[in-house]
Amino acid sequence: NAVIGSSTSGFTPSELQGCATRPGQIVVTHPFNPVYLLPLVELVGSGKTDPGLLDKAEDVLRSVGMFPLRVRAEIPAHIADRFLEAVWREALWLVKDGVATTEEIDDAIRMGFGLRWGQMGLFETYRVAGGPAGMRHFIEQFGPTLTWPWTKLMDVPELTEELIDRIADQSDAQSGHLSIAELETLRDGNLIGMMRSLKARRAAVGAVLAAHEATITPEAPDLMVPMQTLDRLVPTDWVDYNNHMNEARYLTAISEACDRFLLWVGVTPDYIASGGSWFTVENHIRHLGEVRIGARIRAVTQVLDAAGKRLRLFHSLYCGDDLVATGEQMLLHVSLETRRAAPPPPGMADLIARIAAAHEVCGLPEGAGAAIGAR
Repeated sequence: NAVIGSSTSGFTPSELQGCATRPGQIVVTHPFNPVYLLPLVELVGSGKTDPGLLDKAEDVLRSVGMFPLRVRAEIPAHIADRFLEAVWREALWLVKDGVATTEEIDDAIRMGFGLRWGQMGLFETYRVAGGPAGMRHFIEQFGPTLTWPWTKLMDVPELTEELIDRIADQSDAQSGHLSIAELETLRDGNLIGMMRSLKARRAAVGAVLAAHEATITPEAPDLMVPMQTLDRLVPTDWVDYNNHMNEARYLTAISEACDRFLLWVGVTPDYIASGGSWFTVENHIRHLGEVRIGARIRAVTQVLDAAGKRLRLFHSLYCGDDLVATGEQMLLHVSLETRRAAPPPPGMADLIARIAAAHEVCGLPEGAGAAIGAR
């Protein structure tokens, strides 16, 4: 009953199925490096593949946050690698003919259309380029240029030793001062930054990330005792020039813990859409220890006070068993219509008050109420 998926970038399912006893069980599930960040998987079956098997594969891939693209027909190199091969062949000619170096070609991609493709793709990019008249105008204006000698895509230079040496030497000059591990770290940090930005706008790959994260929100724990509200790794872009977590990211971590607590007491997207929310009006963070890239951090949240419109939270941030920071927050419940403080609804107010009363038996945590005093 298993789905046997090959990560092949070029072979068709029919070629892979060969003389298999159950050929329809074998499909193509072609991902893209780095697989742990990029969600695309080309999903391809053959005439011997039961559509139900492809549905099953698609469900599994989506459940782990991937984006399965079902390819309509078998074709060597599927969809994406056919594009990559075309660009690769043209780049080889540009280097061979002395038109551009490897670095100049990479600059042309990463400084320009690569960013556009990263969030719009090819056709949508050209549709925008057509202006208000859209794709039709774009094709009418630029379509005739397809017959001009702008490309050598139907021809490929012979990969002679001379050409291979030239490409390798230019690539060394471009990036040889960095190790592969350093290049991977740089690449991953850039991708993460782009993907987080896109997630905030629910665009392209960001929409996939946001939809997946919505499926993995932890169930609410026992709220009547101080609870864990955060459990995550420190990503590459949270680290500063001292090689430890940037001070602003401590606030990010505490804000995420606060958001999780508020979600559990009823501050859902629907509730916010109805016109109510909590605004942070004061923060105090104590930095007690270093946190480095890749470390796992967790937050435990205690309610110190809940009276009327006010809510006072205390977050203890741990790395392993070590207390590395504390954050104290004062929040006010706000009407989003008037943008002024307003009492929370009775059900929410009652729940938060009961939590505060239950947490009171734990006593005031060390550091609560602390501040930088004026001399």
